[in-house]
Amino acid sequence: MMPGSLKYVIFAAWVALLLASPFLGGNYIVRIAISIAMFSALALSWNFIGGFTGYPSFATAAFYGLGCYAGALVQRAGMPAAVAWVFAGLFVALFALALGAIILRLKGHYFAIGSIAIVEVTRLVVSSWGSLTGGGNGLNVPLLQGGPQYVSMLVLYVMVGVMLLAFAATVLVDRGRLGFGLRCINQNEDAADMVGIDVTRYKIAAFGLSALFCGIVGAVYASWVGYIDPTDSFSILLTVKVPVIAMLGGAGTVLGPVLGAGVFVILEEYFWANFLDWNRAILGGIIVFLIFFLPGGILRLDYRKTLKRLSGSRNIAPKETRA
Repeated sequence: MMPGSLKYVIFAAWVALLLASPFLGGNYIVRIAISIAMFSALALSWNFIGGFTGYPSFATAAFYGLGCYAGALVQRAGMPAAVAWVFAGLFVALFALALGAIILRLKGHYFAIGSIAIVEVTRLVVSSWGSLTGGGNGLNVPLLQGGPQYVSMLVLYVMVGVMLLAFAATVLVDRGRLGFGLRCINQNEDAADMVGIDVTRYKIAAFGLSALFCGIVGAVYASWVGYIDPTDSFSILLTVKVPVIAMLGGAGTVLGPVLGAGVFVILEEYFWANFLDWNRAILGGIIVFLIFFLPGGILRLDYRKTLKRLSGSRNIAPKETRA
C-alpha cells in the first residue's frame, strides 16, 4: 500500500498529464484524455452510492442521459452553455433526490433491478415525448464556438474540472460524517439504524451526489458532440461500464475510480484497435475476472505479498524440477 501523500502526488501528476495532452499529441490523444476524465468523473459519482454505501446502482445511464437532454433543451432555449451544464447537474440531482426517497427503500438485488428499470423508463419517456425531445429522431445541440481543436481543448479542461470537483467531493465525504455513515450502512444497515444513523437521509444524499456530476458530464458531452438521441444517451452499456471501472480501480476508495478509468479506457482503446469483433466479449471477461479474482480492485491489491509469492514460486520451481 502506498502512503497517502504519495497517492495524491501521483494523482496531481496524472491530472497535469491530462491537461498537457493537447500539447503532447494530436486529436486522438486529446479524445482519449477526454474519455479518461469523463469516465473518472462518472466512476467517482457512482462511488458514492455503489462504493461507500454498497448499493449496486445501475442508474448511471439514466442520470447521464437526463443531463444530456436537460443541458441541450435549455441551450436551445437560449441559455449559455456553461450555465446550462450547471443547470443540468442540479436538475438531475433534484430528480435523484426525489426518486431516491422511493427506490432506496429497496435493497440488494431488488434495488439493482429497480435502478435498471429507471434507465428504461427515462429512455421511453424521452423517446415518446417527441414534441419536446425530438423522440427517436434525436436532438441537435447548439455547437460550442471556435474551431475543432479549441473546442476539444475546452471540453477536455471542463471534463477535468468536473473530475476534480467529483474528486474533492469524494475526499470530503470520505473524511466526513457522511462517509462514516455510508460505510456503516455498507457494513450492516440495520445495525447502523440502531445506533442512531439516519440511513434513509444518508442514502438519499449519496444517491443525489452520484447524480449531480453525471448530469453535468452528460450536458458537457452533448455540447461537445452536437447531437443526442435516446439510444446513445441512455445506453445500457454505459450503466454497466461505470461500475466496472470503479471496481477495477477499487470501489469505496478515493483514488480507485480514477485509477480504474485510466486503466479501462487505455485497455479499451487497445482492444478496439486490435480486437474489434471481440471488444464486448473482453469487457465481459474483465467483469468475471473482477468478481472472482480481484474483488477489492487494483488499489487494494497487496503488491508486496504478491511479489513475495511470485519470488517464492520461482525459488521452489527449480527444486521441484530437480526432484
